[in-house]
Amino acid sequence: MRIDEIAALLEAQTHTVGHDSGIDIRSACGADLMSDVMAFSKENAMMITGLMNPQVIRTAEMMDIRVVVFVRGKKPQEAIVALAEEKGIAVLSTELPMFAACGKLYEKGIHGRGDS
Repeated sequence: MRIDEIAALLEAQTHTVGHDSGIDIRSACGADLMSDVMAFSKENAMMITGLMNPQVIRTAEMMDIRVVVFVRGKKPQEAIVALAEEKGIAVLSTELPMFAACGKLYEKGIHGRGDS
Protein backbone atom coordinates (compact mmCIF):
# COMPACT_ATOMS: atom_id res chain seq x y z
CA MET A 1 0.00 0.00 0.00
CA ARG A 2 1.45 3.39 -0.98
CA ILE A 3 1.69 6.32 1.44
CA ASP A 4 -1.05 8.28 -0.35
CA GLU A 5 -3.36 5.24 -0.10
CA ILE A 6 -2.62 4.94 3.62
CA ALA A 7 -3.33 8.66 4.12
CA ALA A 8 -6.65 8.37 2.27
CA LEU A 9 -7.70 5.24 4.18
CA LEU A 10 -6.93 6.80 7.56
CA GLU A 11 -8.17 10.26 6.54
CA ALA A 12 -4.70 11.40 7.59
CA GLN A 13 -2.75 14.56 7.00
CA THR A 14 0.76 14.19 5.56
CA HIS A 15 3.25 16.45 7.33
CA THR A 16 6.48 15.67 5.49
CA VAL A 17 7.86 16.18 2.00
CA GLY A 18 10.79 14.48 0.30
CA HIS A 19 9.99 10.92 1.38
CA ASP A 20 9.65 8.08 -1.12
CA SER A 21 5.90 8.25 -1.72
CA GLY A 22 5.96 5.25 -4.07
CA ILE A 23 7.21 2.75 -1.49
CA ASP A 24 4.99 -0.29 -0.96
CA ILE A 25 4.22 -0.59 2.76
CA ARG A 26 3.44 -4.21 3.65
CA SER A 27 3.44 -4.40 7.44
CA ALA A 28 2.76 -2.25 10.49
CA CYS A 29 3.48 -2.03 14.18
CA GLY A 30 1.09 -0.23 16.52
CA ALA A 31 2.75 0.73 19.81
CA ASP A 32 3.41 3.56 22.23
CA LEU A 33 6.43 1.80 23.75
CA MET A 34 9.52 2.15 21.57
CA SER A 35 10.93 -1.05 23.09
CA ASP A 36 7.96 -2.89 21.53
CA VAL A 37 8.71 -1.26 18.18
CA MET A 38 12.34 -2.33 18.45
CA ALA A 39 11.19 -5.96 18.78
CA PHE A 40 9.39 -5.55 15.43
CA SER A 41 11.63 -5.76 12.39
CA LYS A 42 10.11 -5.93 8.93
CA GLU A 43 10.97 -4.53 5.52
CA ASN A 44 8.83 -1.64 4.19
CA ALA A 45 7.04 -1.18 7.50
CA MET A 46 5.12 1.59 9.20
CA MET A 47 4.61 2.54 12.84
CA ILE A 48 1.31 3.66 14.33
CA THR A 49 1.74 5.48 17.63
CA GLY A 50 0.35 8.06 20.00
CA LEU A 51 3.77 8.84 21.46
CA MET A 52 4.78 12.33 20.39
CA ASN A 53 8.51 13.00 20.63
CA PRO A 54 11.65 12.94 18.44
CA GLN A 55 12.60 9.51 19.83
CA VAL A 56 9.80 8.06 17.68
CA ILE A 57 11.60 9.20 14.53
CA ARG A 58 14.98 8.03 15.82
CA THR A 59 13.51 4.59 16.58
CA ALA A 60 11.86 4.48 13.16
CA GLU A 61 15.19 5.28 11.51
CA MET A 62 17.04 2.62 13.52
CA MET A 63 14.42 -0.02 12.63
CA ASP A 64 14.19 1.10 8.96
CA ILE A 65 10.52 2.05 9.38
CA ARG A 66 9.49 4.25 6.45
CA VAL A 67 6.20 5.75 7.69
CA VAL A 68 5.05 6.99 11.11
CA VAL A 69 1.36 7.65 11.73
CA PHE A 70 0.41 9.62 14.83
CA VAL A 71 -3.07 8.76 16.11
CA ARG A 72 -5.72 10.33 18.34
CA GLY A 73 -5.48 13.72 16.62
CA LYS A 74 -1.90 14.38 17.68
CA LYS A 75 0.02 16.71 15.37
CA PRO A 76 3.83 16.58 15.23
CA GLN A 77 5.90 19.59 16.19
CA GLU A 78 8.18 21.20 13.61
CA ALA A 79 11.27 19.55 15.14
CA ILE A 80 9.75 16.10 14.64
CA VAL A 81 8.79 16.88 11.04
CA ALA A 82 12.23 18.32 10.27
CA LEU A 83 13.99 15.25 11.71
CA ALA A 84 11.70 12.91 9.77
CA GLU A 85 12.34 14.79 6.52
CA GLU A 86 16.09 14.63 7.16
CA LYS A 87 15.80 10.85 7.58
CA GLY A 88 13.39 10.32 4.63
CA ILE A 89 10.57 9.13 6.88
CA ALA A 90 6.98 10.04 6.03
CA VAL A 91 4.92 11.43 8.92
CA LEU A 92 1.12 11.35 8.92
CA SER A 93 -1.48 12.12 11.57
CA THR A 94 -5.06 10.93 11.92
CA GLU A 95 -7.93 11.63 14.29
CA LEU A 96 -8.54 7.88 14.59
CA PRO A 97 -7.62 6.02 17.75
CA MET A 98 -4.84 3.43 17.36
CA PHE A 99 -7.22 0.46 17.45
CA ALA A 100 -9.36 1.81 14.60
CA ALA A 101 -6.34 2.83 12.50
CA CYS A 102 -4.78 -0.62 12.90
CA GLY A 103 -8.09 -2.30 12.09
CA LYS A 104 -8.57 -0.32 8.87
CA LEU A 105 -5.03 -1.14 7.76
CA TYR A 106 -5.47 -4.82 8.63
CA GLU A 107 -8.65 -4.99 6.54
CA LYS A 108 -6.65 -3.70 3.57
CA GLY A 109 -3.92 -6.32 3.94
CA ILE A 110 -1.37 -4.55 6.15
CA HIS A 111 -0.42 -7.12 8.79
CA GLY A 112 2.11 -7.17 11.57
CA ARG A 113 3.96 -10.15 10.28
CA GLY A 114 4.60 -8.65 6.84
CA ASP A 115 3.92 -11.84 4.89
CA SER A 116 0.62 -10.83 3.32
